[in-house]
Amino acid sequence: MPSPVPRKALVSTPSDLSSSAETTPAAPKNLRHEVNRRRTFAVISHPDAGKSTLTEALALHARKISEAGAIHGKAGRKSTVSDWMEMEKARGISVSSTALQFEYDDHTINLVDTPGHADFSEDTYRVLTAVDAAVMLIDAAKGLEPQTLKLFQVCRHRGIPVITVINKWDRPGRTPLELLDEIDERIGLTPTPMFWPVGIAGDFRGLLDVAKHEYIHFTRTAGGATIAPEEYLDADAAAAREGDEWTTALEESELLVESGQHHDVDAFLAGRTSPVIFASAMLNFGVHQILDALVSFAPAPGPRPDVAGGARDVTDPFSAVVFKVQAGMDTAHRDRLAFMRVVSGVFERGMVVTHAQTGKPFATKYALTVFGRERTTVENAYPGDVVGLVNATALAPGHTLYAERKVEFPPIPSFAPEHFSILRAESAAKYKQFRRAVDQMDSEGVVQILRNDLRGDASPVLAAVGPMQFEVVAARMKSEFGVEARMEPLGYSLARRTDAESADELNRQRGIEVFTRSDGVLLALVSDKWRLQYIEKELPHLTLEPLVAAAD
Repeated sequence: MPSPVPRKALVSTPSDLSSSAETTPAAPKNLRHEVNRRRTFAVISHPDAGKSTLTEALALHARKISEAGAIHGKAGRKSTVSDWMEMEKARGISVSSTALQFEYDDHTINLVDTPGHADFSEDTYRVLTAVDAAVMLIDAAKGLEPQTLKLFQVCRHRGIPVITVINKWDRPGRTPLELLDEIDERIGLTPTPMFWPVGIAGDFRGLLDVAKHEYIHFTRTAGGATIAPEEYLDADAAAAREGDEWTTALEESELLVESGQHHDVDAFLAGRTSPVIFASAMLNFGVHQILDALVSFAPAPGPRPDVAGGARDVTDPFSAVVFKVQAGMDTAHRDRLAFMRVVSGVFERGMVVTHAQTGKPFATKYALTVFGRERTTVENAYPGDVVGLVNATALAPGHTLYAERKVEFPPIPSFAPEHFSILRAESAAKYKQFRRAVDQMDSEGVVQILRNDLRGDASPVLAAVGPMQFEVVAARMKSEFGVEARMEPLGYSLARRTDAESADELNRQRGIEVFTRSDGVLLALVSDKWRLQYIEKELPHLTLEPLVAAAD
């Protein structure tokens, strides 16, 4: 991964931005205002922690939708608006990232939904390069789980401040103090309670607003499909209504505050503390408190480091970075969307910008904001916004677009694959469709495509972080291109970067095969770690460099 960037040096709070206006008088007033209104974040979690349900609940509380898509009962269960692939609907998990934009409390919220499964951690990493904050969602019964820990480390590495949400408090689980101790001990992040639960896990009555000593009582709605009504009570009324449960909540929260676990904006932005909110996304309890925390505490868009060692300020001329490419989101629109995060300046639909990787002009006539699969033509966008560019075949994750003053942002690294399969079309008559499908999956970064002269184009090798990526490829090839494909596992488990001088000798070794990735990088696939150790010991002059691991 690239070197970490100190967040404090790059974050622009509203006060910072106002003061910078005097040094950049060319920046229009509305740009500074619009930047201050933006909050761009992602939700990170272990699979089945309720991430997609929370995404839907946030959109519900922002009045973007009238009814949540996830409701109780298998017979009546709907898919969430952010899960649009048939595989996602069938399995109830997210395997692709999507972008949702909505207005809340005079702010524009850009929520980039991330894949929940560990096999798609590379896609999640790309998303985390495009956000300014993250919500770390934790299951109240399970606490910190492996995938959550990995993604938190990515946030820490990138200097992304984290708000913690303890979800599923309507179900039996651990004690709140135990969960906060685990966060402190396992990841070294000091949790600062903002909204504390009244009632044990499984008996969620409401929330204590720690700062105001106010009680927020929730009333359930049918299936949690609509916004839960809230009743606000002062401390005396809360004590009379809830008795010991209120007293316990008050004592626990005061104990934490007295021990120094109180919210401090500088500590939060520096990644030392994390505001904590207890919630039930399924019941819509505590959801608008999450939105309020994001609006109040999450940073507005700030400068982004470039490859030259400088930083592109939000008030500089337009620039953006592509973090996701996706096709097949809508069968009615067989097109390809490149999702870009606006970094600086004002984006205007139709403007001609420069593609930094090729130096060629790029027209932006077809630009969209998206809400799941719903599309709306966008005329203008500002730093922090996510815009989809239609049929942007030249763009790939990590690419830069800019206007006027040249800039290029650091590329997004590819993760080290650990699973490899030969891909073949069942029917030779569908070879042209097969080639188009392979090129499409490759350009989106769904998997890495490897080729060599021995195997030829008819049998490319798919390289993936997790095996479920292969399932996505097969499913999409069938649904979008009408191609039945089969996978044949290849007996390698490791990949290392090599060079042309080493390739011939490596190809002569048992248990090693050299391929060219579509970006031109040479990869040596190795059968196992013992074979790798042997080659490194016996042939130390050969190049075998580690790639970025998904767990880094």
